[in-house]
Amino acid sequence: MKSQYVLPITIVIAGALIAGGVFLAGRSAVPTGPTDGQASDIRPYTPGQDYILGNPNAAVKVIEYMDMECPHCKLFHTTMHRVMDYYGASGNVAWVVRNFPLAQIHSKAPQEAQAAECAGEQGGSTAFFAFVDKVFEITPSSNGLDLAQLPVIAGQIGLNVETFNSCLSSGKFAEKVQGTYTEAIAAGAQGTPYTFITVNNELVQGGNLGGAQPYDSMRAIIDTVLNQLGTPATPPAQTSTTTQQ
Repeated sequence: MKSQYVLPITIVIAGALIAGGVFLAGRSAVPTGPTDGQASDIRPYTPGQDYILGNPNAAVKVIEYMDMECPHCKLFHTTMHRVMDYYGASGNVAWVVRNFPLAQIHSKAPQEAQAAECAGEQGGSTAFFAFVDKVFEITPSSNGLDLAQLPVIAGQIGLNVETFNSCLSSGKFAEKVQGTYTEAIAAGAQGTPYTFITVNNELVQGGNLGGAQPYDSMRAIIDTVLNQLGTPATPPAQTSTTTQQ
């Protein structure tokens, strides 16, 4: 079923022109923008399987597929934190991150993805995002992270390092990481980062976005969707009251 919510093509194109390149698996950088496909196979947010920043019941969810060694993902990660700083308190927008490691060009990315899943297993979404934040903080990108840093990062964010190492060495999340990779491809993702905008678990028409969309572009996209929903972008300003004595 097609979504009743539609992004004006001018907004999407403007973001694509600014966003720079995305890495297509096995190829060099290519221009960004919406794909021609309908991306009808995008899986909605799944509690217990996905990691989320913001209100799990938010009507608007930004679902990102990322590669932790992708420099564009590193840039977009900072952008999305700014986006959530702006919208998160309203409870109307949330950010879901899924692993999409492009092993053809970043051989270390699958291991990093599994490490993030091990962090999430211990500490839920809070630990997952803290781990990813720290990886993006220290990696030079493009396969530059020393994998020996993964347990160090786990310790820095307060995880049990022994449990983390046991999880990572077991490869217990290899299948899950491969699964999110496969579903990203099936949904039309052509590189990293690749983002889908959903409303009430349904993809917004025009809401499949390639590349490191800039902050202003993401704001314009989300504001458009919220306006179509008739929902305010941010919570109403708090007014103080003075008690008369």
